[in-house]
Amino acid sequence: MLGALMDEVRRVWAHMRRWSWPPAYPVAQFPNPPLIVGLAALGLRSLTSGAWADVLAAVGYLFIGVWAYLEVTDGVNAFRRALGMAGLAYVVYAVAVRFAT
Repeated sequence: MLGALMDEVRRVWAHMRRWSWPPAYPVAQFPNPPLIVGLAALGLRSLTSGAWADVLAAVGYLFIGVWAYLEVTDGVNAFRRALGMAGLAYVVYAVAVRFAT
């Protein structure tokens, strides 16, 4: 039962990962795992305070940075590589602001 469910989850995940728009020059794609984790951590950060907010911010910026690096180095086209550069610039700015306060 659990094995069949996991197979179905893997099949759906593989199908979703192939989604891109437009197909000839992908501008939008299904987010990869580092981006999902980074956005989830930054979203959860807004619901917490204190040390938990700091930990979630660190995790979020780390994973957004990993996603941006992967886009810069392995992006499928110039738009995706530029999006990765913008992501890296955002992470550098956000971390600088956190350390400035």
